[in-house]
Amino acid sequence: MSQTFNDKLKVLQKTYMKMGINVSDQIYQSIKAFTENDQKLAAEIVNRDSKVNDEEVDLEKEALNLIALRQPVASNFRSIITLLKASSDLERIGDHASSIARETLRINTESRIPEVNEAINQMSLKIRGMLESSLDAYVHSDQEAAKLVAQEDILIDKKFVLAKNLIVSEMEKNSDKIELATIYLMVVRYLERIGDHIVNLSEWIVYNATGKIVELNPGKIEPELIAKELKNNPK
Repeated sequence: MSQTFNDKLKVLQKTYMKMGINVSDQIYQSIKAFTENDQKLAAEIVNRDSKVNDEEVDLEKEALNLIALRQPVASNFRSIITLLKASSDLERIGDHASSIARETLRINTESRIPEVNEAINQMSLKIRGMLESSLDAYVHSDQEAAKLVAQEDILIDKKFVLAKNLIVSEMEKNSDKIELATIYLMVVRYLERIGDHIVNLSEWIVYNATGKIVELNPGKIEPELIAKELKNNPK
């Protein structure tokens, strides 16, 4: 394969990594805006939502041009497909982060639920750690590290269930917080979905290394796993 192809592929890979870093920051900023009720920051996040979308479109355009002009061999073709698929998942993660910011803008009260705020912060911290580990696994083409990242999603699912239980309990105790609690439910759901997309990133790393599409989401592989985890480790 020509040096020109390798150089262009490296540019695409750098674009993908930049997307990943931007998305991680987007998650951090959206959770900060939500838990601190920072309406100004939330509006800024929503207004710049197109940044990650534009990066994904540019990456897709350049990737398709590279396929058309260079006709890569199988292994290099997989590398491009991996970038296309994984960047799509990053874009969806960015969309979910922006959706959290939009939920912040829906809140018309200064009131918060401190226990749920803490649960959300813990979910966000874990998710960002998973995303950064996934990006590192991609850089090093480390499929075993990618698989370990995917296994951590069961902890996100567990935190989601625990947070949801806290929110429902608050709704039952305080009927005046039902609207706020409903927004909380949407936020923890968005975080849970982000976890699923990070699992997808791991699956694309394995595909790039092996040419095989595998299911790595622990909750899908063993549907009863979350219930078992909650039973054995209820906190």
